Amino acid sequence: MHTHPHAPESPAQTEGRLLRWASFYDVMAGIMTLGRVHRLRTLTVEQARLKPGESVLDVGCGTGGVTIPAKLQVGKNGSAAGIDPAPEMIAIARRKASRAGLEIDFRGGVIESLPFPDGTFDAVTSSLMMHHLPAHVQVRGLAEIKRVLKPGGRLLIADMMRPGPSFFEHLRSLALHHGHAMQFGIEDLLELMKAAGFEEVKQSDDHFLAIGFVRATKPIA
Repeated sequence: MHTHPHAPESPAQTEGRLLRWASFYDVMAGIMTLGRVHRLRTLTVEQARLKPGESVLDVGCGTGGVTIPAKLQVGKNGSAAGIDPAPEMIAIARRKASRAGLEIDFRGGVIESLPFPDGTFDAVTSSLMMHHLPAHVQVRGLAEIKRVLKPGGRLLIADMMRPGPSFFEHLRSLALHHGHAMQFGIEDLLELMKAAGFEEVKQSDDHFLAIGFVRATKPIA
């Protein structure tokens, strides 16, 4: 896989919410994580349980904040790819990878139609992206992720947990992601993942602020 050269691109067509403010994305991520965005991205990669030599896809990669440490984790014998519908995000992600001397296949794409053959990846990650999608696109996206995973491959989703009843919990969710989490909780994905045919679907006991983690596995047969 290779880092693509710069070229003018149009946004990939998606029914999900498209974020195009790439130049501010990392700054906003730092603010929304109370200055601990590096810890969140490190924890996300840890939760994905990536091993050297594996192939990993980061869906909704943004500016590559999770994809780049994922590539470092799988090492020179592993491969990493990231897709995002916004060309502005992909352009920044490619520049970051180039500066780091890393080969990462960053390309425009959408979760509901992943531009990869069946059974390509050992692991797929998605970080703070699923809550931008309407429910029917979440369903289609999970089916696509399952398609591109190898038998026994793993999915790790990091996203907003449903706010608790306290006023503080609601304020925390509003501060972290503009209130989108008020209508969404990562807990909602558990049944969708099971319905998509994933096994070993489980929410991790670990979390970061209001962000939780859900893991699942594609059946071997």
